[in-house]
Amino acid sequence: MKSKLKHYVKEILFFIITMTIFANLISFYKSQNLTKESLAIHSFKLLNNQTYTINSNKPILIHFWATWCPTCKLEASNIEFISNHFNVLSIAVDSGTNYELKKYLKEKGYTFNVVNDENTALSQEFNIAGYPTTFIYNSNKKLIFSEVGYTSIIGLYLRMWWASF
Repeated sequence: MKSKLKHYVKEILFFIITMTIFANLISFYKSQNLTKESLAIHSFKLLNNQTYTINSNKPILIHFWATWCPTCKLEASNIEFISNHFNVLSIAVDSGTNYELKKYLKEKGYTFNVVNDENTALSQEFNIAGYPTTFIYNSNKKLIFSEVGYTSIIGLYLRMWWASF
């Protein structure tokens, strides 16, 4: 009995490690084409019609996502947590009207800043190849991190903390 359990645990661990490596390789490959080395845009129109102006002396996390993306749904609570501690701007791509997005955010209880990229202009400008895609810019608005795919709370938090120095 113990040997069977040990075997299954080894198989599960092998699967998890293999999938983690595979996911990171895909993320690395997709992030090679991201072209926004420095952040040239200084303000965005939010879902609530307010203008979000990027603070010039603080790092910012810019997160591209979509309501139809399963990985984005898994990562959304991470973005919510990070937005309570750091500057976060999320960009919802091809996810419906402002009304539909507001309804979605309210149902999920998310309060992070959202730009509706209904026509995908911003995602094209940032050369987004997959969702979610996350950029972290330091206080000088230089790109210090980009990733395509899921990122953990601890990974995002540590990168934003590091960007603060």
